[in-house]
Amino acid sequence: MDLNTITEVVRRPADRPGLDWREGDAWLAGGTWLFSAEQPHLRRLIDLTALHWDPLVPSDTGLEIGATCTIRDLYAFPLPGDWTAGSLFAKSCEAFLSSFKVWNSATVGGNICMSLPAGPMITLTAALEATYELWAPDGSVRIVEALDFVTGNNQNVLAPGEILRRIDIPARALRKRAALRRFTLTHLGRSTVFLIGTHTPGTGDLLLTVTAGTIRPVRFAFDAMPDARTLQQSIDALPAEVWFADPNGTPEHRRHLTKHFAEEIRRELKAGGRA
Repeated sequence: MDLNTITEVVRRPADRPGLDWREGDAWLAGGTWLFSAEQPHLRRLIDLTALHWDPLVPSDTGLEIGATCTIRDLYAFPLPGDWTAGSLFAKSCEAFLSSFKVWNSATVGGNICMSLPAGPMITLTAALEATYELWAPDGSVRIVEALDFVTGNNQNVLAPGEILRRIDIPARALRKRAALRRFTLTHLGRSTVFLIGTHTPGTGDLLLTVTAGTIRPVRFAFDAMPDARTLQQSIDALPAEVWFADPNGTPEHRRHLTKHFAEEIRRELKAGGRA
């Protein structure tokens, strides 16, 4: 079988790419996955980097991340001092299982659209209550909660020809206190579980986001800090089919780790007291 199926690369797409989308097209940004596996169904690549979308735009309302922003640029970005959850950015970037070359080429949007359970940009943006702006081939725009974008292992809500344009993280989420826990089988391995908890200063709330151990992001939201038993029961109530299985861990192992690290996060954020 002939695997050299790409016959065209669109180097200068229109400012609004996708209006001429056709079957066999693929968006090209970092290309770290696209060029690493056989793609016999593809015929044309559309280079999004030529559009020069702003990678990172901070404002009083929060942070806008262009979908083509590289992991390197996100890691190096100087965050405002009052964005106390900003420590999550570097730690999430460091969760990539990647070489130096991939680190410098992979994009935030690409990691999200791959929609793998261990995608660290999915963890980061879901935990910080982000929204995604999606562009459709007919010119329409829709906004999707980060939590709702990934629907399963390598599955998401994107329709054919639809593109992730940007990620918006609200300032209120960036000003929260945050705690992170991650487990891998090896020091630089893919995440078996990845949890982030956030807490609004001056309140007793807890927002716990669970990823990697589940096929899609799962959020537990409490208006008041739960006790250990309530938190454990909430995790136990997750349906069996939500837990992910691969060589990095069984569903049972991942559930056990999730309950263990969730309690550590609860205690850490509770110990901070009220601001």
